[in-house]
Formats: sequence, structure tokens, C-alpha cells
Amino acid sequence: MPTPPKPVPPADDSVEESIPRGVRIAGAWSWRLLLIGAVIAVLVFLIVQLRLIVIPVLVAVLLAALLVPFVDLLTRHRWPRWLGIVLALVIVLVLVGGLMVLVVWQIRGEAHALQARTVDAFEAFKDWLQGPPLDLTDQQITGYLEQALNALQQDSQVLVSGALSIGSTLGHVLTGLVLTMFSTLFILIDGRGIWSWIVRIFPRRARAAVDGAGHAGWLTLTSFARVQVLVASIDALGIGLVAFFLGLPLVIPIAVLVFLGSFIPIVGAVITGALAVVVALVYNGWVAAVIMLLGVLAVQQLEGHVLQPLIMGSAVKVHPLAVVLVVAAGSLLAGIPGALFAVPFAAVLNVMVKYVSSGAWRSGTPPALAGPVDALWQTVPRPRRWRDRRSEDAAAREAETADASGTGHERDDGVDGRS
Repeated sequence: MPTPPKPVPPADDSVEESIPRGVRIAGAWSWRLLLIGAVIAVLVFLIVQLRLIVIPVLVAVLLAALLVPFVDLLTRHRWPRWLGIVLALVIVLVLVGGLMVLVVWQIRGEAHALQARTVDAFEAFKDWLQGPPLDLTDQQITGYLEQALNALQQDSQVLVSGALSIGSTLGHVLTGLVLTMFSTLFILIDGRGIWSWIVRIFPRRARAAVDGAGHAGWLTLTSFARVQVLVASIDALGIGLVAFFLGLPLVIPIAVLVFLGSFIPIVGAVITGALAVVVALVYNGWVAAVIMLLGVLAVQQLEGHVLQPLIMGSAVKVHPLAVVLVVAAGSLLAGIPGALFAVPFAAVLNVMVKYVSSGAWRSGTPPALAGPVDALWQTVPRPRRWRDRRSEDAAAREAETADASGTGHERDDGVDGRS
């Protein structure tokens, strides 16, 4: 009896089988990664386009992360919540306003002396130009100054447009300040309700993971905000004291700039420290500049080898190389705001991903965070409906897995039509 002929596989199957398994796996990963990259690119584009709204909201989140523990502390001591919120906002306004008043007061008080010292510094710079190795004459220096003035006059249109852009920028800054204050106020008043609304956007089966990851990220953010304020204050105090003992002008503005610059890791400290050294060089000579440089280096070494590992390391588990890379990436994508939010974003994302991947959300186990965050986790109240649904969701997932072979037509997105 002749053997029947072997069935010829379809052409598509033969082509599929001819492709090595590694290539098929690489292709499957490639189109998925391309899709994820496209989604991330669209999100980055939208954030850049809406930066006048996104940046104030992010600043408000950082500010709220610093104020929420204080308001909760007052609430636990039987203060009315509205009174705690008002007190927290008043303290912030008083501190910011007080620093601004001190800066303006010192600038106005030292204006005449600063003008005289600026003239002396210019004359010293002019004498240096006239000496070796440049050996410039008065006529050459005057000619260079006239060329600079002519260039300014020829570019007057650019200056006018620049002035208009500055006015527009000031308007954007004022709008951003108002939006920041309103966002901070509403986060303090109803932050838990806002978060519950965000969680309800996700499918029902994913809400427990989203809720737990969000709270883990929030605790990391609150720890980062408090520790960063402490580190920035120590930097500003150290460099400000060195500038004070050297008799530099504008000590308070220098300290304030160092404080603000410390919120941008690595880059901010270098720029503000270099500014303090330049001020010392211009107004007090090279000896004071060298001493100022040594003081700045000492403060930065203290921050890098003591404060960052001991204090910041317990709150934010991000490798120093990752800090450098995320700050550089944030600077390239969004300038100064990108550098400011790069480290907290990386720290929060790291904790959230670790919590979701650990699977602890299935049983409601808090995330394994280091340092003071462990104690804070138990103090953060979470909506009862998310906690109670975790066991129900786990049972539902087990039942769906057991019946998956006969219920392929059922929905598997976790959305049951109820919110």
C-alpha cells in the first residue's frame, strides 16, 4: 500500500520556520520597544508643549511633599486641618518673603560701596590688560569698547525683542507662581481624593498595584524633599560663612543662590560655587579667591562624602552614576527644570517599579524601602476600598486563571463597569 504524500506546509509557515528563533524573539522585542518609545516620545512632546502648566504643578508636588508631613503632624495633635494648612502656607510665604527682603536689603545697602569696588576692579583689570603679556594701549582698549557699543546699537532691534521676551517671561513666572500656590493648596486640602481619582482611571485589577506604588513613590518623594532642604541649607550656611569671613559683598545673595542651586545635584553646586569664587576674585583679589575656592571645595566634599551617603542615601536609593546621567538627560530635554526634577523623578520611578515587580501589592505588604521611609509607611492612611479589594482581586485572578481555557470570550482587562 503506497504511503500517502506528506502535506506541504503553507508558504507562510515555511517562511516563519525558516527564520531563526532568536531573530523572531528579537523582532518581537523590537516592535514592542519601538511602540513603548513612541509613547514615551509623545508624552515628552506633550510635557514640553505644556511646560508652563507642568512645571508649576511639579513644583507644587515637591512643595506639598515637604508640607504634608507637617500638616499631618499638626492634625494628629488635634489641630483643625484647615488651620494646619494655613499655618504651613504662611510659614512658607514668610520664609520666602524674608529671604527676598534680606537679598534686596543687602543689595540696596551695599549699592554705593559695590559701585566703588566695581570701578576699582575695572581699573585693576584695565591695568592688567596694559601689562604683559597683552600690553594693550589706552587707544586699543577704547577702540574695543567703542566697537562693543556700536555692536549694541546695531543690535538694538534684538535688544527690544529681548526686552519684550523678558516681559513675557515675567508674566509667565507670575502665572506659574499663582498656579503653584493653587495646586499646592488643593493638594494639601484633598490630595488623597485626587490620588483616589487617579487610581480609579486604571483597570480594577491594577488599582492595588498602582495604589501601593504611588504611596511608595510619595514616601520617597517626601523623604527626598526634607533631606534635600537640609543638605541645601548646610551648603548655603557653609559657603555663606566663608564669604562672610572673607568680607565679600553680597553674602546673603550668594548664600541664597547656593541654597537654590543645591536642589540641582552636581551642576548647581558647581555653578554657584564658581560664582562665589568669581566674586571673591573680582572684589578681594586672587588670595581671597583661592581661599573661597578651598571653602567651596571643602563644603562640596562634605556634601559628597558625608551628607549624600549618610542622609540622602537612606532616603533615595539612586547610584551616583545614575544621578549624573539623569541630570544630564534632564538638562538636555528641559534645561534647568529638567535638571531640577531629574533626581526625584528617577528615585520615585525606581521605587515604584521595584514595588510593582516585587508583587507585594497582592497581599498589601508595604514596599521594602530603606531608612526612615519604613516607619513612615504605616502612618500614611490609604483608602479602605483599595486595601479591602486586594484579597478579592487575588481570588478573582486565581479563578480566572483556572477557568481561562473555557472562558476565552470573557473580558480580561479588569474593568467591570463599576468605578
